[in-house]
Amino acid sequence: MHEIINDMNTNSIHFSQLFLRLAFAVTLLSAVADRLGIWGPHGTQNVSWGDWEHFLAYSNKLNFYVSPGLGNIMAIVATTLEVIFAVLLLIGYKTKLAAWGTCVLMVIFALSMTVAMGVQPPLSYSVWTSAGAAALLGSINTYKWSIDNLK
Repeated sequence: MHEIINDMNTNSIHFSQLFLRLAFAVTLLSAVADRLGIWGPHGTQNVSWGDWEHFLAYSNKLNFYVSPGLGNIMAIVATTLEVIFAVLLLIGYKTKLAAWGTCVLMVIFALSMTVAMGVQPPLSYSVWTSAGAAALLGSINTYKWSIDNLK
């Protein structure tokens, strides 16, 4: 009986880590697609930014404590990291690094949102939950169905 429960737990962990990897990859890429206008122009229903300019305005609002020029660089770095982490999670390569990187990015987003807009927005957008889920994903030792597992 103990072996059956262990097998069920192992299968659950394998499924959960794959689900989290794919969910993070799609979510990160969707946010990037939004700021590049792929989901539609600004003002379209369910579009947050719709273009890079509106995203920069939002990003600079969150990063009010730096100059707009430095804020623009921070937006580029964040977007680049989101794409890199998404691709790594999608293919399961350097998964632990990508998961912890995503966790750090989510914590930075959540803290920036909290300081700039208050406690409610990062809670409503589940940014803290995403950070916790990324930390949990980074805590797993084996990523079945990944390039990492081929070693």
